[in-house]
Amino acid sequence: MDNLEDVDSAFTLKQARMKRQEELQNEIDQISILDWYRRVNDLHDAIATKAIELTEKEMWKEGYGLAPVPYAFVVFGSSGRREATLWSDQDNGLIISDKEHPDKERFFKEFGIRLSNMLESAGYAKCEGKVMCSEALWARTLSSWREQLSEWSNDLQWEPVRYYIIAADMRHVAGDLTLSHQFQKYYSFLFESTPDLAAAVLRNTVRHKATLNILGQVVKERFGEHAGGFDVKYGMYIPLVNSGRYFALQNGLKETNTLQRLKKLSTLEAAPSSLIEPCEKAFLIALHLRRSAQMKEDHSVLSSSGYIDQDQLRDKDTLYKLRIGLSAVKKIHRNLQRQLRFVERGRL
Repeated sequence: MDNLEDVDSAFTLKQARMKRQEELQNEIDQISILDWYRRVNDLHDAIATKAIELTEKEMWKEGYGLAPVPYAFVVFGSSGRREATLWSDQDNGLIISDKEHPDKERFFKEFGIRLSNMLESAGYAKCEGKVMCSEALWARTLSSWREQLSEWSNDLQWEPVRYYIIAADMRHVAGDLTLSHQFQKYYSFLFESTPDLAAAVLRNTVRHKATLNILGQVVKERFGEHAGGFDVKYGMYIPLVNSGRYFALQNGLKETNTLQRLKKLSTLEAAPSSLIEPCEKAFLIALHLRRSAQMKEDHSVLSSSGYIDQDQLRDKDTLYKLRIGLSAVKKIHRNLQRQLRFVERGRL
């Protein structure tokens, strides 16, 4: 993104984002789905990098000085996988150097809060799960991150494992790349060396809502504001993301993008092609449908329910693609369930 040179405030940063956001909405039918997502995520990275620059300048002017030690700004969730949409919210954190400095804690506590607020001003809603650099849990020194990752990996209950899984999709955006590499290296070490962690991750992975009934029909929402619609995010997209992540972790892959994970698994023959190839096709369908989900705009901030509505489901082509995608989800889900049963029997 090359139009941020004149951006000098949260207001002009939001204007720049809105301009590019409108351009990307107009490009939806003109470029390939993968190219569109690439451009969207390039936008998010550029906005985040500029927000960091503006926040640092703001704090310097107010007497906080420059960042006292190196740090890395990282993203998680769909941003970590470079699969974020135009309406994705914040999922980010900080990895701070272990170098000693008397102002380190004070500076980065304020920096995280201000940066998150800057991103909110630019149109990124704050994460409901509080996965943000403004939260102490997600803004730590490297040694503290190692301690936290170790704690999550050794407590195999649902919530700690969920946090550990979130960390698997960490991606570096700005700052000291060495810190991010050290984070990733230690993360991989823990997965490879911690007994029962893979089974715990698998246990979390196989949990998702039913999408096809015994007759092969799409399971729609029965009640509420989305009645008659289909939850693309949690019914199709997330199960594919989770499955790809699990296989990637099992095989020591460093990629965070889901399609890259699936393609690498296929190249390495780390999973049956009869399983991976349908998932690749299903994932492309999921990206299309996710982009087509119900969306609304409030003061130029986009948000989406993640659902496609009844009218969209009446379209035969949409319904056909949805069934193809969900068949792949069902197939890989059954495979993972069999793996989990095998693991659980081995522990008896």
